[in-house]
Amino acid sequence: MVVLVDTVSSNQVRPRHPEKVNRPDALSPPKPAWIRVRAPNTRGYADTRKIVKENGLVTVCEEAGCPNIGECWDKKHATFMIMGDTCTRACAFCNVKTGMPGALDAAEPEHVAEATFKLGLAHIVVTSVDRDDLADGGAEHFAQTIRAIRARCPSTTIEILTPDFLRKEGALEIVAAAKPDVFNHNLETVPSRYLTVRPGARYFHSIRLLQRVKEIDPTIFTKSGIMVGLGEERHEVLQVMDDLRSADVDFLTIGQYLQPTRKHHAVMRYVTPDEFAGYEKVAYTKGFLMVSASPLTRSSHHAGDDFARLQAARAARSR
Repeated sequence: MVVLVDTVSSNQVRPRHPEKVNRPDALSPPKPAWIRVRAPNTRGYADTRKIVKENGLVTVCEEAGCPNIGECWDKKHATFMIMGDTCTRACAFCNVKTGMPGALDAAEPEHVAEATFKLGLAHIVVTSVDRDDLADGGAEHFAQTIRAIRARCPSTTIEILTPDFLRKEGALEIVAAAKPDVFNHNLETVPSRYLTVRPGARYFHSIRLLQRVKEIDPTIFTKSGIMVGLGEERHEVLQVMDDLRSADVDFLTIGQYLQPTRKHHAVMRYVTPDEFAGYEKVAYTKGFLMVSASPLTRSSHHAGDDFARLQAARAARSR
């Protein structure tokens, strides 16, 4: 049998997740009432969207299909995703496009800074796709973005959510030297689920990354988050808490995994609000300065308010 591959026609739309196209559908149970959110249709949402588009920016709010986009954008809170809209990883939970990214936009740091100014943000969250194709994983681009925001909006506090910079020696040091106020890197799930949920990453490398930030600069707040409902056990979630505290991580987020499409990992279970409250209570007893655990918790949800609480908790503990 001969297979012909059309490499000429340009009218074929490339799948968003080519590696998942041939997978069988994974069916999730119906969403419970506590997962429902309102459609984004407010004036504030429209204004935020206009500023994002005018500056040619990408947001993780849109690319990852965040359920909180209506609430956040109504308040003009957007999380910018730098270095393009295409990721070199193919995690089973993520809705961000997979493939080979294009070249970096040298003007992007300034565009992010300008959008931060126009939105009047007191606290900005900047994340990125994974850029395994770059020698430094995009570390210098992160640093340039932090410096551009500082120059344009000197009173704005900056939170970054980075990839793991796996096998990118010296990358973390470049980002930490730019002194973000919060350094976030998500573990995403418990170690036993990495092979199926986050196959391109390494759990203990991510733990060490967070620990290394504190070694470089103890004044930087560190933060990490996981999703639940992916087949993990309760004792595994508690072990993740202990591992993060061993790395001196300050802030933990726990949210419900929601399946982007039927080709993504299925939701194995919807964790109840009472269970989330239990996780939050346990996490505080383990020593985290700040914990956010609820079905709709996401890394950047209420980030500005949470940062203020994080500062207050550190000040109270140091007395």
